Amino acid sequence: MGHPLAKFQQASDLLYRRSAAGKIVPWLSELLDEGKPDWLADLQREAGMSEQFPRVIRPDLILAKGHFAATELDSVPGGMGITAWLSQVYSKAGYEVLGGADGMVEGFRSLMPEGGDILVSEESEDYRPEMDWLAGQMGDAWSTESAEEYQEKGKAIYRFFELYDWEALPFFRKLAEKSATGKANVTPPFKPHLEDKLWLALFWSPALKKFWEKSLRGSHLRRLRGLIPFGWVLDPEPLPPHAALPRMNAHSWEEVAEFSQKERQLVLKISGFHESAWGSKGVFIGHDLSAAEWKERLSTALEQSNEQPWILQEFHEGRRFEHPVYEEDGSVTMMDVRARLCPYFFTNTDGKTTFGGCLATLVPADKKKIHGMSDGILVPCVIED
Repeated sequence: MGHPLAKFQQASDLLYRRSAAGKIVPWLSELLDEGKPDWLADLQREAGMSEQFPRVIRPDLILAKGHFAATELDSVPGGMGITAWLSQVYSKAGYEVLGGADGMVEGFRSLMPEGGDILVSEESEDYRPEMDWLAGQMGDAWSTESAEEYQEKGKAIYRFFELYDWEALPFFRKLAEKSATGKANVTPPFKPHLEDKLWLALFWSPALKKFWEKSLRGSHLRRLRGLIPFGWVLDPEPLPPHAALPRMNAHSWEEVAEFSQKERQLVLKISGFHESAWGSKGVFIGHDLSAAEWKERLSTALEQSNEQPWILQEFHEGRRFEHPVYEEDGSVTMMDVRARLCPYFFTNTDGKTTFGGCLATLVPADKKKIHGMSDGILVPCVIED
């Protein structure tokens, strides 16, 4: 899965760059630049950024009935340290963990093989302990640093902070500009368009069908079509009289706003570059809302579309199953759960993408959104005979 996802990100970047240069579908770069500061949108188009891509890829996969459904493609993912730690703990307990005991540690090491600094912002402070632990596993050449107080040392940098938070980081713009000229080695790159959920809907755009078919190998395209739920970009512009929203059997968003609960098997999401675009804060399940709430949420998203894009995706229900759970007193009980799987893929300095490990988040089966909640249980994925 890692290689097709890496190729998808590279094709997305090529499409954006060609659109920004006016060679193809100019509306696309305009859409992806909405809500971003002009200087950052301009910077990601510079020639020195053309070969810079996220080197950690983590899809969020809902374990549905008979298939996976990718709800997000995260380029700045949390959970790497906890997945590495759990992989070691379960391996020592005799389990055959996917990626092995050290797959996550070695995968992260491959990003900065000579050592480097992991910059963690105050916004991402909850992840600091696991990144401290991960750095400690790799040795003295790797360390975690406060993003707000960081002073450059000429070392490679792993950026563990969101781009929308740039104004809170005094050195951000200078570091971003240096990375575009090759004077600083930073991953993930300063490319906000690649951190948008919009791409999951643009993948299904009829206007881009031929581009994807030309840019992606047939086997990769088939794999992605099996992973990515069908989606739509919210655009308030009226459709021509004889047009319809693909697969919706609706002529306008006003009609979609009037959908019955059965018809609202849909997920409304804010795209990115916003404080509510992570942790399921900007995610709304259509059939979980009242008719009035659904109409209000959809209307608000459409009103914001010129400043902050939103997407709509088909809802894929997670499969229910029983799983053993450790209780606080050390006993083991069976629990009815749904699962989100987060495999981690790492692209090394030679451009080779490898699998590091996989974290499962289990939540009670009555939950429709699966994320790191207080009722959630984190376990590594293992191989069973």
